Amino acid sequence: MNPSRKIFIGTDSGATTTKFAAVWENGEAITTKLLQRSTSSEKGREAVISGWVAGITEFLAQNELTWSQVQSVGLAIPGPYERYGVFGKTPNLPASFSGWDVHKDYSSALAAKIGRAVPLAVGNDGNYGGVAEARIARGNSRASVAMLMPGSGLGCAFIGTDGLSLEGDTLAGMEAGHMSAPVHLLGMTGKPFTCGCGRDWGCVEAYTTISGLPQLLAEQLKKHPQHELASSTAPIKEKVLSLRNRAQKGDPLAVEIFDFQARVMGLHVADLVMALDPGIFIIGGGLMDPEVTTTEFRERYMRIIRETAIPYLWPGQRDTIKIIPAVLGDLSQAIGAALVALYQNPG
Repeated sequence: MNPSRKIFIGTDSGATTTKFAAVWENGEAITTKLLQRSTSSEKGREAVISGWVAGITEFLAQNELTWSQVQSVGLAIPGPYERYGVFGKTPNLPASFSGWDVHKDYSSALAAKIGRAVPLAVGNDGNYGGVAEARIARGNSRASVAMLMPGSGLGCAFIGTDGLSLEGDTLAGMEAGHMSAPVHLLGMTGKPFTCGCGRDWGCVEAYTTISGLPQLLAEQLKKHPQHELASSTAPIKEKVLSLRNRAQKGDPLAVEIFDFQARVMGLHVADLVMALDPGIFIIGGGLMDPEVTTTEFRERYMRIIRETAIPYLWPGQRDTIKIIPAVLGDLSQAIGAALVALYQNPG
């Protein structure tokens, strides 16, 4: 490695794990080998900060780099926020993290480690994942890019022609997982699914992610009362986490669940295209990960999304929009954080 080259670090921290990445000054990833370490959020704020610094130190050593090369740092974290760089009441993190000025504390720790202050960009993990995927998807074009990332929840992002994500005036831009889903178009009636955000209008997230699978499974078991999951005494978490493998083996109940999720995703793609008019729409998340899903599963999921979305678009959009899978997997948010650090403070 060239010790004189500037590097831009990305840290992607969730409640359980933190991932580390970096890019050169031209935006290329230094490595696509994933470095992932425990966040240790249960041990408190100081342990988290220490873990981030230790993780960067390990990343630099693995890639024959030094702290002196670090130009700026990006941090991807879940929302919501009280203000820039300050946690709000965030699901899955300790209550004591609410009101934590993570920007101030992380900046101080980085300055102490490097011996000088470095710029720190802090933003929504879903938005930063979109930044990284958009850079690859648009190639040499200046297309705007929207992205949906179903996982435990539904990450959403919109990336403008400048390569940066839409943040919004209160840093809540593109929380599109909590728009209401038009599931009546899919024949679903009755009380809307509940969502962890507290809204009762049937958030898209509740119909498209792991968090909503218990409710979807309950609905499907009404149609498949003889299915083995109907009589299983396994914990509900174990039941729903088995569904992806079951679907890939052709289990009719599981296939119906993921087909339904794909149709809801397609309707949501159409909604967001109406609002944002992107040239490219990316679908990410674990269902698009080739390490854990088959080509057949991914192609079926993407086909249903496209077939559901296209009829609701304007004619010009139907002919031009690209609806494609993500390619970076678990690295997207860390690389995106590094890219935002580069874009905002190129040096």
